[in-house]
Amino acid sequence: MGNKIRLGFVGANVNSTWSSQSHFPALLASPDVELTAVCTTRPESAEEARQAFGAKLAFHDFREMAISPEIDAVAVVVRVPSHYEPTKAAIEAGKHVFTEWPLGQNTAEAEELADLARSKGVKTAVGLQSRASPALLYVKELIEDGYLGEVLSCHVTTMRGGAVERSSSDTWQRDVSQGANTLTIANGHVIDALRFVAGNFTRVASMVSTQVKQWYETDTEKFVEVTSPDNVRVSGQLESGAAASVHVGAVPWAGTGFRMEIYGREGTLIVTGSVSSQRGEMLRIQGAQRSNELQDLDIPERFVYVPSDFPKGDPFNVGQLYTMFAESIRTGQSLLPTFDVAVDLHRFIDTVNQASDTGRELPVS
Repeated sequence: MGNKIRLGFVGANVNSTWSSQSHFPALLASPDVELTAVCTTRPESAEEARQAFGAKLAFHDFREMAISPEIDAVAVVVRVPSHYEPTKAAIEAGKHVFTEWPLGQNTAEAEELADLARSKGVKTAVGLQSRASPALLYVKELIEDGYLGEVLSCHVTTMRGGAVERSSSDTWQRDVSQGANTLTIANGHVIDALRFVAGNFTRVASMVSTQVKQWYETDTEKFVEVTSPDNVRVSGQLESGAAASVHVGAVPWAGTGFRMEIYGREGTLIVTGSVSSQRGEMLRIQGAQRSNELQDLDIPERFVYVPSDFPKGDPFNVGQLYTMFAESIRTGQSLLPTFDVAVDLHRFIDTVNQASDTGRELPVS
C-alpha cells in the first residue's frame, strides 16, 4: 500500500516487554502503518532498534522526532509516568498520536492532552484494546440488536497474575502515585470493556484495597512497601437500568483470567479469555436465547480489520487499533477509542476510587 501512515515510535527499546509482545510485531505486519522512526533515551539503543525493525530514522530525543517532516504520527509506548511529555510534544508538532492506556499519570494530565489535541485538530488513539476486540465488537452489536432483550444484570471478573516477588527494576508500580496499577490498568481495561458493550454506569459503590502490602525484591533481598491497590470491587447500575458488578484482582498464583456474564430477559452472553479483555487472544463467546444451553457463537469476519495472516495473540488487538488509527487519519472518521474516551475512563476510575475512600454510593456524571 503506497499510502501507509509513517509512524514514529517513542519507547522502541528492543528489550521492552509489552512492546515486544504486541506493538512491534503488529507494526511489522501492518499493511496500514510503517514504522518509519524509532526513539529511545540513548543513541545506542535507538540505533539498535532502527536496525532491528528496519526503520529509516533513529532518535534519542522525542522532541526532535516529533518535529520530523518524515513522520505523520507518533506512538507513545513507555511507562505511564512518562506518557505526558512525548504525547504533548507530538500534538504540539501537529502529529496524530497513539498513546497507550492510561493516557496520563492522573486525570489532569489526560484532560490537558485531550484538550490540546482537540485545539490542534490532530487524530488521537488510546490503547484501550478491548474496543478493538472482534469478540467484544460482536457482543456490543448483539446487545444493541436485541439478542438479550432487556439487559438485567452483568457480572465481570478478571483474576490476573500479580507476583509477590520481583526484581527491583519491576517494583516501580508499587507506588500508587505512578498511576500504573490494578485499579488503573487491569481494572481500567476490564471495566472499559463492560462499559463499551453494555453502556456506562449511572451509580457506583466500590471497595479498592491493597491485599499484598509488601513485595520481595529478589535482587536486593529486601521487602518494599506497596501502596498500589491490587483488588478492585465495583457494584452499580448501568444507564440501561441493568445491575452490574466487577471484581478485578492481581493474584499470586493461577489466576483464572477474564469472564464477562451478561443476562437479559431473552437470553445470556458469556465471554471468556485466559488473561484479560484487551489481550490479543480471540475471546470465546457463548450465548443462549430462551434456553438454558449455551452455544458457542462464531465471530463474523467483518469485525476483523487486519489481514488473515496477521500474528495472533497480543499483536492482534493492537494491530486492529493501528488499522483503525490509520483509517481515522485518512478519512477523518473515527471508530477509535480517542483521548476523549480515555478522559471519560480516567474520570470514572476517580469516581470508583472516591466511592471506596468515602464508603458511599456515588452518582456517575
